Amino acid sequence: MKKIIKSKVTIFIIQILILTLLIYLFGYVFIVNFDAGATLEQRVIIQVLANYVMFEDLSSLMFIYILWSVIALIPIFIFIDYKKAYSMNLATFFFPNFFFYVFLSRHSPVYYTANFPLLFPRTIILGIFLVIISFGITFILKKIQKSERLMPAENLKLIQHEIKYTCSKCGTEFSSLPKYCYNCLNEIIKEDSINDRR
Repeated sequence: MKKIIKSKVTIFIIQILILTLLIYLFGYVFIVNFDAGATLEQRVIIQVLANYVMFEDLSSLMFIYILWSVIALIPIFIFIDYKKAYSMNLATFFFPNFFFYVFLSRHSPVYYTANFPLLFPRTIILGIFLVIISFGITFILKKIQKSERLMPAENLKLIQHEIKYTCSKCGTEFSSLPKYCYNCLNEIIKEDSINDRR
Protein backbone atom coordinates (compact mmCIF):
# COMPACT_ATOMS: atom_id res chain seq x y z
CA MET A 1 0.00 0.00 0.00
CA LYS A 2 2.86 2.38 0.91
CA LYS A 3 4.52 1.71 -2.48
CA ILE A 4 1.28 2.56 -4.31
CA ILE A 5 0.90 5.85 -2.37
CA LYS A 6 4.55 6.77 -3.06
CA SER A 7 4.21 5.90 -6.74
CA LYS A 8 4.70 8.95 -8.98
CA VAL A 9 1.79 7.89 -11.19
CA THR A 10 -0.55 7.72 -8.16
CA ILE A 11 0.61 11.14 -6.91
CA PHE A 12 0.20 12.62 -10.40
CA ILE A 13 -3.38 11.29 -10.65
CA ILE A 14 -4.23 12.62 -7.16
CA GLN A 15 -2.78 16.05 -8.01
CA ILE A 16 -4.68 16.30 -11.32
CA LEU A 17 -7.93 15.13 -9.69
CA ILE A 18 -7.63 17.72 -6.90
CA LEU A 19 -6.78 20.43 -9.46
CA THR A 20 -9.82 19.50 -11.55
CA LEU A 21 -12.11 19.36 -8.50
CA LEU A 22 -10.99 22.76 -7.15
CA ILE A 23 -11.23 24.43 -10.58
CA TYR A 24 -14.75 23.01 -11.01
CA LEU A 25 -15.86 23.96 -7.45
CA PHE A 26 -14.63 27.55 -7.81
CA GLY A 27 -15.91 27.82 -11.40
CA TYR A 28 -12.56 29.11 -12.66
CA VAL A 29 -12.29 29.77 -16.41
CA PHE A 30 -9.39 31.29 -18.35
CA ILE A 31 -10.79 32.99 -21.45
CA VAL A 32 -9.18 31.80 -24.71
CA ASN A 33 -10.16 33.62 -27.94
CA PHE A 34 -10.01 30.62 -30.27
CA ASP A 35 -9.40 30.85 -34.00
CA ALA A 36 -12.47 30.30 -36.16
CA GLY A 37 -11.15 26.93 -37.45
CA ALA A 38 -10.99 25.26 -34.02
CA THR A 39 -13.60 22.53 -33.51
CA LEU A 40 -15.72 22.18 -30.34
CA GLU A 41 -13.70 19.14 -29.12
CA GLN A 42 -10.41 20.98 -29.64
CA ARG A 43 -11.76 24.05 -27.81
CA VAL A 44 -12.90 21.93 -24.84
CA ILE A 45 -9.49 20.21 -24.50
CA ILE A 46 -7.56 23.49 -24.78
CA GLN A 47 -9.93 25.22 -22.34
CA VAL A 48 -9.56 22.47 -19.72
CA LEU A 49 -5.75 22.61 -20.01
CA ALA A 50 -5.75 26.43 -19.90
CA ASN A 51 -7.80 26.39 -16.68
CA TYR A 52 -5.07 24.36 -14.95
CA VAL A 53 -2.23 26.80 -15.59
CA MET A 54 -3.27 30.15 -17.10
CA PHE A 55 -4.33 33.41 -15.45
CA GLU A 56 -5.05 36.92 -16.73
CA ASP A 57 -5.60 39.30 -13.78
CA LEU A 58 -4.55 39.55 -10.12
CA SER A 59 -7.45 37.50 -8.71
CA SER A 60 -6.92 34.66 -11.22
CA LEU A 61 -3.15 34.83 -10.57
CA MET A 62 -3.80 34.45 -6.81
CA PHE A 63 -6.18 31.54 -7.46
CA ILE A 64 -3.72 29.63 -9.68
CA TYR A 65 -0.79 30.20 -7.31
CA ILE A 66 -2.80 29.09 -4.26
CA LEU A 67 -4.12 26.10 -6.23
CA TRP A 68 -0.64 24.94 -7.22
CA SER A 69 0.71 25.62 -3.70
CA VAL A 70 -1.92 23.23 -2.30
CA ILE A 71 -1.11 20.63 -4.98
CA ALA A 72 2.63 21.00 -4.32
CA LEU A 73 2.16 19.94 -0.67
CA ILE A 74 1.13 16.38 -1.63
CA PRO A 75 4.58 15.09 -2.78
CA ILE A 76 6.30 17.29 -0.18
CA PHE A 77 4.50 15.55 2.70
CA ILE A 78 4.71 12.09 1.10
CA PHE A 79 8.44 12.14 0.27
CA ILE A 80 9.91 14.80 2.62
CA ASP A 81 12.72 14.96 0.07
CA TYR A 82 13.14 18.17 -1.94
CA LYS A 83 14.51 16.40 -5.06
CA LYS A 84 11.56 13.99 -5.28
CA ALA A 85 9.07 16.71 -4.31
CA TYR A 86 10.14 19.31 -6.86
CA SER A 87 10.62 16.73 -9.65
CA MET A 88 7.11 15.38 -8.99
CA ASN A 89 5.60 18.88 -8.85
CA LEU A 90 7.36 19.93 -12.06
CA ALA A 91 6.25 16.73 -13.82
CA THR A 92 2.61 17.42 -12.88
CA PHE A 93 3.01 21.07 -13.88
CA PHE A 94 4.72 20.20 -17.17
CA PHE A 95 1.90 17.90 -18.35
CA PRO A 96 -0.98 20.45 -18.71
CA ASN A 97 1.40 23.20 -19.86
CA PHE A 98 3.01 21.10 -22.59
CA PHE A 99 -0.29 19.89 -24.01
CA PHE A 100 -1.89 23.34 -23.70
CA TYR A 101 0.85 24.90 -25.86
CA VAL A 102 0.92 21.98 -28.31
CA PHE A 103 -2.88 21.93 -28.86
CA LEU A 104 -3.10 25.73 -28.95
CA SER A 105 -0.32 26.05 -31.56
CA ARG A 106 -1.95 23.39 -33.78
CA HIS A 107 -5.63 24.26 -33.47
CA SER A 108 -5.57 27.99 -32.75
CA PRO A 109 -2.29 29.25 -34.31
CA VAL A 110 -3.31 32.91 -34.64
CA TYR A 111 -4.17 33.21 -30.93
CA TYR A 112 -1.05 31.20 -30.03
CA THR A 113 1.32 33.44 -32.05
CA ALA A 114 -0.23 36.63 -30.67
CA ASN A 115 -0.28 35.53 -27.01
CA PHE A 116 2.74 33.22 -26.61
CA PRO A 117 5.15 36.06 -25.55
CA LEU A 118 2.65 36.99 -22.80
CA LEU A 119 1.69 33.47 -21.65
CA PHE A 120 5.04 31.66 -21.63
CA PRO A 121 6.84 33.92 -19.05
CA ARG A 122 3.88 33.33 -16.69
CA THR A 123 4.41 29.58 -17.09
CA ILE A 124 8.13 29.87 -16.31
CA ILE A 125 7.52 32.05 -13.22
CA LEU A 126 4.87 29.64 -11.88
CA GLY A 127 7.28 26.72 -12.45
CA ILE A 128 10.04 28.53 -10.51
CA PHE A 129 7.52 29.29 -7.74
CA LEU A 130 6.73 25.56 -7.46
CA VAL A 131 10.43 24.69 -7.16
CA ILE A 132 10.86 27.32 -4.40
CA ILE A 133 7.77 26.01 -2.54
CA SER A 134 9.07 22.42 -2.84
CA PHE A 135 12.54 23.35 -1.53
CA GLY A 136 11.29 25.70 1.19
CA ILE A 137 8.61 23.53 2.80
CA THR A 138 10.74 20.36 2.55
CA PHE A 139 13.61 22.21 4.28
CA ILE A 140 11.28 23.34 7.12
CA LEU A 141 9.83 19.81 7.53
CA LYS A 142 13.32 18.27 7.68
CA LYS A 143 14.35 20.82 10.34
CA ILE A 144 11.24 19.95 12.42
CA GLN A 145 11.92 16.21 12.07
CA LYS A 146 15.57 16.70 13.04
CA SER A 147 14.64 18.69 16.16
CA GLU A 148 12.07 16.02 17.12
CA ARG A 149 14.76 13.33 16.79
CA LEU A 150 17.20 15.36 18.88
CA MET A 151 14.71 16.07 21.68
CA PRO A 152 14.79 12.58 23.30
CA ALA A 153 18.61 12.61 23.23
CA GLU A 154 18.68 16.07 24.79
CA ASN A 155 16.17 14.96 27.44
CA LEU A 156 18.40 11.99 28.31
CA LYS A 157 21.35 14.33 28.75
CA LEU A 158 19.29 16.53 31.07
CA ILE A 159 18.19 13.50 33.10
CA GLN A 160 21.81 12.33 33.27
CA HIS A 161 22.85 15.74 34.67
CA GLU A 162 19.96 15.76 37.16
CA ILE A 163 20.67 12.25 38.53
CA LYS A 164 23.86 12.96 40.40
CA TYR A 165 24.85 11.56 43.77
CA THR A 166 27.32 13.15 46.14
CA CYS A 167 29.21 11.29 48.79
CA SER A 168 28.31 12.88 52.14
CA LYS A 169 31.71 12.03 53.57
CA CYS A 170 34.11 13.46 50.94
CA GLY A 171 31.82 15.32 48.49
CA THR A 172 32.75 13.26 45.38
CA GLU A 173 30.05 13.47 42.65
CA PHE A 174 28.71 10.42 40.78
CA SER A 175 26.50 10.35 37.66
CA SER A 176 25.15 6.95 38.79
CA LEU A 177 24.56 5.43 42.20
CA PRO A 178 27.62 3.33 43.18
CA LYS A 179 27.71 1.04 46.20
CA TYR A 180 30.89 2.61 47.54
CA CYS A 181 32.60 5.94 47.01
CA TYR A 182 35.81 5.21 45.08
CA ASN A 183 37.50 8.14 46.83
CA CYS A 184 36.87 7.44 50.53
CA LEU A 185 35.20 3.98 50.37
CA ASN A 186 32.09 5.31 52.13
CA GLU A 187 29.07 2.98 51.58
CA ILE A 188 26.73 5.25 49.51
CA ILE A 189 23.86 2.79 48.78
CA LYS A 190 23.45 1.98 52.49
CA GLU A 191 23.51 5.69 53.32
CA ASP A 192 20.99 6.48 50.55
CA SER A 193 18.55 3.77 51.70
CA ILE A 194 18.76 5.08 55.31
CA ASN A 195 17.97 8.58 54.04
CA ASP A 196 14.97 7.22 52.05
CA ARG A 197 13.56 5.57 55.20
CA ARG A 198 13.75 8.87 57.05
